[in-house]
Amino acid sequence: MVMNLLITNLNYMELKKKVSKKIFIKTFGCQMNEYDSKRIKDIVKGIGYEESADQSNVDCFLINTCHIRDKAKEKVFHEVGRIKKIYSNKKKPIMVIAGCVAQAENTEMIKREPYIDVVIGPQSYHKINKILENFQKNKKEDETEFDTISKFDCLDQVKNTDNKVSSFLTIQEGCDKFCHFCVVPYTRGPECSRPFKKILKEAEDLIKNGAKEITLLGQNVNAYSFYENNKEFRISDLINELEKYSELKRLRYTTSHPKDMTDDLIDCYKTNKKLMPFVHLPIQSGSNKILSLMNRKHTVEFYIDIYEKLKKINNEIEFSSDFIIGYPEESDQDFNDTINLIKKVKFINSYSFIFSPRPGTRASELQKIDKNLAQERLIYMQDLLFKYQSKINKSFEKNFIEVLVENKMKDQNKYFGRNKYLSSVIFEDYKHNVGKIINVKIEKSNKKTLFGKVDKPKNMKAA
Repeated sequence: MVMNLLITNLNYMELKKKVSKKIFIKTFGCQMNEYDSKRIKDIVKGIGYEESADQSNVDCFLINTCHIRDKAKEKVFHEVGRIKKIYSNKKKPIMVIAGCVAQAENTEMIKREPYIDVVIGPQSYHKINKILENFQKNKKEDETEFDTISKFDCLDQVKNTDNKVSSFLTIQEGCDKFCHFCVVPYTRGPECSRPFKKILKEAEDLIKNGAKEITLLGQNVNAYSFYENNKEFRISDLINELEKYSELKRLRYTTSHPKDMTDDLIDCYKTNKKLMPFVHLPIQSGSNKILSLMNRKHTVEFYIDIYEKLKKINNEIEFSSDFIIGYPEESDQDFNDTINLIKKVKFINSYSFIFSPRPGTRASELQKIDKNLAQERLIYMQDLLFKYQSKINKSFEKNFIEVLVENKMKDQNKYFGRNKYLSSVIFEDYKHNVGKIINVKIEKSNKKTLFGKVDKPKNMKAA
């Protein structure tokens, strides 16, 4: 009897081994894309696909794309060309392009590059199992309908298996702001918020898997709004509810829009001890004229008011932002206004780019300013931003700071973690503290990283 059971189990394992397929997922872009890729991985497990670290021998190769960065489309085609070379003498994998570039270009991608089999928009990737199961070699698939609610329903039924110390959790997608330089409303669709209780359920799964820090994600994360039983739930309600989970140590959210930085969210910083004192709040420009041309729907004064409210609550709160340099019609005065804003706020970690037009946006129709002038402005701005970034990192030297330990590095006794401001910390430790918040003494720093060690007790022998 035991032998028969053993044989049956072995047969089952062999069968499982035979039907198991491999998928390699390459992700471009932001945290939203990282989260989407992880959820795709969870979904395809249901039809026997396992993620592979070896990209040269898989049944499905999926590229999850981002349309925000410059030349995003060309980078995708370059990547497909590279894959074609890898598989030139092998069985071709199912070639899937997912994400925002897929949404924006859809069937045009297949026409230009026949090696591509499937394009799936960011609001349709929950349909991937049906597409892969029914895949026919000579039949191309285009799934780029806006189907956000259906996607959220699917995600609610598929357990998030992420087991990282610091995890992402999407609560909202899409955008209704229609900034004149941005394609997100056209690639991600209108703003749509997930059910409040479903978010909490996924958060609980992440916590059970070992998450000590959760970052709430959305294109306009602070626009989160879900109505149930005649009650509106906002991101402030989520933050306050998540604080109750004792195993969870830190909370963050990104990316915010100043227009939706409401008083109830600001008030969270008064009472919520797990909400980190680091606010990523993109402004794009310090000139009201340029903000109006961008259709940002806020002013510099409005932004400064938010800054001052938060600093009044807690002077340790620091800001980061996004800046677009060389936007059409940006004058020397407009640029100086942006520099003056940076000097006032002293952003500690920001992203800055030269304007690059996106097809179909209002800004793409405007006259671009001189490229060399834009480059000069960018260099000047980044030098100033790096100055503040380096300054705050320098202030940590010779001091102990709290670090959430995320993982052990390959080097012996080296660990990686982050402080409350999301700064990377590499340090030496005498014991395994992954998943814990510990005190690390910072010995040196550069503009991006802090370096330190954990003091060993005097009576402890060397390892």
